[in-house]
Amino acid sequence: MINKLVFKLLFITLLILSGFVKSWPLEGTFHLKYDFGAGKLQAGYTQVLPDMNYTPERGFGFLSNRELTSIEYDGNDALRDDFITSDNPFLFAIKVPEANYDVIVTLGDAKGESVTTIKAESRRLMIERVSTTAGEFKKVVFTTNVRYSRIDSSESVKLKPREIGHHNWDQLLTIEFNNTRPCVCSVEIVENNQAITVFLAGNSTVTDQRIEPWASWGQMLPSFFQPGKIAIANHAESGEALKSFVAENRLKKIFSAIRKGDYLFIQFAHNDQKPKSSAYVKPFQGYKKYLKDFISQAGQYGAIPVLVTPMYRRNFDAMGRIVNTHGDYPEAMRQVAAEENVAVIDLNKMSAVLFESLGVEGSKNAFVHYPAGTFPGQDKELADNSHFNNYGAYQLARCIVEGIKANKLDLINYLRKDLATYDPSNPDSSTDWNLPLSPIFEE
Repeated sequence: MINKLVFKLLFITLLILSGFVKSWPLEGTFHLKYDFGAGKLQAGYTQVLPDMNYTPERGFGFLSNRELTSIEYDGNDALRDDFITSDNPFLFAIKVPEANYDVIVTLGDAKGESVTTIKAESRRLMIERVSTTAGEFKKVVFTTNVRYSRIDSSESVKLKPREIGHHNWDQLLTIEFNNTRPCVCSVEIVENNQAITVFLAGNSTVTDQRIEPWASWGQMLPSFFQPGKIAIANHAESGEALKSFVAENRLKKIFSAIRKGDYLFIQFAHNDQKPKSSAYVKPFQGYKKYLKDFISQAGQYGAIPVLVTPMYRRNFDAMGRIVNTHGDYPEAMRQVAAEENVAVIDLNKMSAVLFESLGVEGSKNAFVHYPAGTFPGQDKELADNSHFNNYGAYQLARCIVEGIKANKLDLINYLRKDLATYDPSNPDSSTDWNLPLSPIFEE
């Protein structure tokens, strides 16, 4: 904790000396303000122009200039008389210390309509579609987590090559503005030291998937919580199992940041069950032991562990019934929950209901099933029965929310008030549901 505090103070000092921070709140909260557009500059804000791509020296900017346009009107409101917009999704990044942040965005156009969806870091859904009419402005707030791979002066998370440069590990807070006409007037970033952090430990079905059209429930989950109250810290990564999650220092990284009252959601099995893998563990032996170790360590920090049984793969029998490909692992996890008296969200059971409700063919709409040429750079058919697209990930996230309710976790108090009850036997229509695609399709 001392090393992290010293590092943060040094980082803040460098920002102040370099001019990135114009003023510092007396309470010590990290606070940055950006006025988007080439018009009048609001006092106390830093101006952001369309051609300001990110540089380490500047400390903020766009990650790519996606034909950005600055629109200005004559008026007396420096924040709302100008804005930046584009016909394409665009990314804005800011160098910040490792922490949770509230991000306040002013959206709208004095003389036109705007439609905006906001994601953060690697495609974490934060704000679903927000529409404004001409002359209408809306201020939206979301809370996100920024983390570094370093644990202390001697240890770091052992990142996979594909994670190098990943938005979750690049020491930047990245905001994606999307939809048909996002009009961004201003952005404020305020460190939030009070939010409860929900840490996610898991594999590719949980992680913040970087590349379209893949998606996971973990990156949809932030959009279901009230801003300022909950931050989702998604440490899940593709290919992970309980054993490898420990060996790569990912669990150690979580426990270097976790605080009393935080949560640790744990979902593994897809890779733990593979006999040829070095991370293989038997369900009622190693798998249970590792789960109990995770639970025990979380308890030592005063955190609340929550087990999540693995969702089904898309595998049906001749009668159209879902087939269990996880063997005894879901049952082993349920046994651990009972033996350790911890909550278990039975995503295994809920996903079976969901996929059978969608049907053999309809369930393809929840998984990564697309003909060749559907996405830029995609020259082969995609037929992935283990991983989800945005629609499937969103439905599973809604199942997680229902699991939170069923277990009567205190997190219920911080869910969005407008959330309707979700029944996996009656999911959202895949044809009516839509989430704008992020601009990353291939690496």
